[in-house]
Amino acid sequence: MKEQKKGIILGLTAYVLWGIIPLYWKLLPTVQSMDILSYRIVWSFLFMGIYILITKRGAAFIQEVKSVIKDKKKLVGIIAAAILISINWFTFIYSVGQGRVTEASLGYYMNPLVNVLLGTIILKEKLNRAGIIACLLALTGVLLLTIQTGVVPYASLIMAFSFSFYGLLKKKIEISSYTGLTLETFVILPIALIYLFFFSEKGFMAYDININLLLMGAGIVTAIPLLLFAEAAKRISYIIVGFIQYINPTIMLLFAVFLFKEPYTTAQFTAFGFIWLGIAVFTYSSYLTFKKEQQILGE
Repeated sequence: MKEQKKGIILGLTAYVLWGIIPLYWKLLPTVQSMDILSYRIVWSFLFMGIYILITKRGAAFIQEVKSVIKDKKKLVGIIAAAILISINWFTFIYSVGQGRVTEASLGYYMNPLVNVLLGTIILKEKLNRAGIIACLLALTGVLLLTIQTGVVPYASLIMAFSFSFYGLLKKKIEISSYTGLTLETFVILPIALIYLFFFSEKGFMAYDININLLLMGAGIVTAIPLLLFAEAAKRISYIIVGFIQYINPTIMLLFAVFLFKEPYTTAQFTAFGFIWLGIAVFTYSSYLTFKKEQQILGE
């Protein structure tokens, strides 16, 4: 129970941080999406290297790296996770840069539904009646939002499925969160460096000092929530992870409407209402289950 509580707190913190990240990318309007993605990878890797040195986990890190190299399943899993998170990052950064934060939030609203699907089918996690009702309500909201746009939300779908499968890999691969994230960024690092040095219009770190500092900071704002998420995923069920994630797109949606002044209609509000009702049903059900487990343990 203590581990589950810790997992929920870590997950909540990660998703709140992810919810406010769009504000950070809005500070980089002159930097192209591919450049931001590449710098995000480079500085995340360097940040993780510093983190490992400061926390004196170098020996443990090297030992885990050796175990990954020897285990083909782990190695393939790390490579797949690196590709999936890179796809997710680029799609998100591009959507925010194009002034489509609402569409980005839709992708993360879809994400928990995919999490629940993967949790029940692949991990064989049980979904009770309240969970099924909550999923149906959330699915109704997502379908209404899709119908209102009149087009298939490709960016939203890419974000939802890429991060759901990424989270599933993080849950199944038995490796520390810091080693996993370091190796993931290392896998994509050569591609990012080649792009920045040979294909970027600006060149490597050729911006003004304030922009360069923000790009360096991208490594920190990227790594910290991912570390928290990895730790949370190990401690709580994937279904609970999925519903906690609704915090992220809700914050993003509020920013899109009230801060970025993106259009938001009554029909959209109705659709999101179904999603929020689903969250409320699942949260209340989870609370009752938690109290019942406490009573059983108390006896």
